[in-house]
Amino acid sequence: MKISLIQMNSIPDKAANIAAAKALIERAVGEDGPDWILLPEQFDWAGGVKGEKALNAEALPGGPAYSMAQELAARHRVFIHAGSLMERIEGEARIHNTTVVFDRRGDEIARYRKIHLFDVTTPDGKAYRESATVKPGDAVVTYDCEGVKIGCTICYDLRFPALFQALVDKGAQVIAVPAAFTMSTGKDHWETLLRARAIETQTYVAAAAQTGSFSVNNEVRQTYGHSLVADPWGLVVAKASDGVGIVSTRLDMGQVKRVRGMIPVAEHKRAL
Repeated sequence: MKISLIQMNSIPDKAANIAAAKALIERAVGEDGPDWILLPEQFDWAGGVKGEKALNAEALPGGPAYSMAQELAARHRVFIHAGSLMERIEGEARIHNTTVVFDRRGDEIARYRKIHLFDVTTPDGKAYRESATVKPGDAVVTYDCEGVKIGCTICYDLRFPALFQALVDKGAQVIAVPAAFTMSTGKDHWETLLRARAIETQTYVAAAAQTGSFSVNNEVRQTYGHSLVADPWGLVVAKASDGVGIVSTRLDMGQVKRVRGMIPVAEHKRAL
């Protein structure tokens, strides 16, 4: 199974972000011919001023970001795990931060709404209150990708190993982590957390990230980037360079079976 991770620098311009995502997907298809493509968290929007996020959210199915990913999946006969986009909620001021997945025919095969919301103050003093504009989801979601079971998470979910264990309990062999980690948390925690989740779950963990700067209410914020794939032993087998771009690799699903055979943690797990 060949995969490509898309690393973006999304900004408060939905049309520009969709065009950038489209160009990077088509580049990945042309250069690497993947079976599965992962976009980062909220590839369709980043930053802006109060109220803009909700105004640019989409009613699903449909909308320009959804339709772009769906159309490219069908045209190029590739699975597209569309990172996350802004989903409008009828009768709600808040939105969902939502992953949508399309198969090779362009059919929607999974939808996951981010469960854990980023309400923190980072070491650089910046406050993030995702719950002010986003309503959390409550479902653990996996889907089949031609015999490979893939689990869904988004960004801050990475800090909650119980979700990753729940995905493994549902059969996940690969876990997707579209993200927009801050620079201050990313430089210290990003790779460590991804490798830890891979080791704990004995899965491939594939993480596509936002990189670079964007503005929120005229305040500049930085994202960490460094999209990567960690294997079931916790080794980083692919990692993006700095800046916007693509990183591709092949997943050996036999490695999942081998690691789980060597250290059968699922058999050793005890109720506490």
